[in-house]
Amino acid sequence: MSWLPSFIRIHVVTLLGENCTQVLVDNLNLFEPTCFKLAISKALGLGIVLGGCIVKLPQILKILKSHSVHGLSFVAFFMETIANAVTVAFNFRQSFPFTTYGESLFIGIQNFIISLLILALNGSVGMAVVLSAFSIFSGYLLFDPNWVSFQVLSALQTATIPIVIGSRFSQIYKIHNEKTTGQLSAFSVFNYFFGSLARVYTTFVEVDNKIILAGFLSSFIANAILALQMLYYWNSESKPIKKHRSKASSKKSKLN
Repeated sequence: MSWLPSFIRIHVVTLLGENCTQVLVDNLNLFEPTCFKLAISKALGLGIVLGGCIVKLPQILKILKSHSVHGLSFVAFFMETIANAVTVAFNFRQSFPFTTYGESLFIGIQNFIISLLILALNGSVGMAVVLSAFSIFSGYLLFDPNWVSFQVLSALQTATIPIVIGSRFSQIYKIHNEKTTGQLSAFSVFNYFFGSLARVYTTFVEVDNKIILAGFLSSFIANAILALQMLYYWNSESKPIKKHRSKASSKKSKLN
């Protein structure tokens, strides 16, 4: 007999399964190794998914406030959007728990918005419209087995590993080359770092798939490099902007 109200217990069972619910909740055997690891994984997974809902919002707000995409790589954000879409489709069609991949859906949407903002603020509004239509159509095809077989989707999931690495290193190279993080959001970078670390653990515990695990491991390593760059170039964020302003002011003085 459970001490939890039935309307609460049913959701706990959905997360942990009947066996671990009995062990952890009904019997209060909180440190049973298998169920304890699963409970930690589920808690981390929920946290990552909730964090994924807002992780890129500071970046989007920063762009809208400054009307600048300085220091942001379109290639990095759009390649990551593609990887997010493939990851969501692959996990969904494998019927893996939403807590093991849900943040990829929300992060993908936010990355897509940032990609469009980069194009729009660089004067490529028409390209942004075309890209929107193409991306929505392509995303739909990934979920339809009549168009994209599981064998093809598996190959695409494997391809997300170099895609993610490429997207991160595109941003890493841009920061290294410009010696500034520009409009890159520190909140987003560090959230990504800790989130990817936690996702490696949840994947190891809940998902028996080496391709997905390898993808999250490579993402964690690249995110660690980005986080280190954010710390290293912390005080040089506004330098390029100052240079532009000084050039503009010198031009004005010459005209006067």
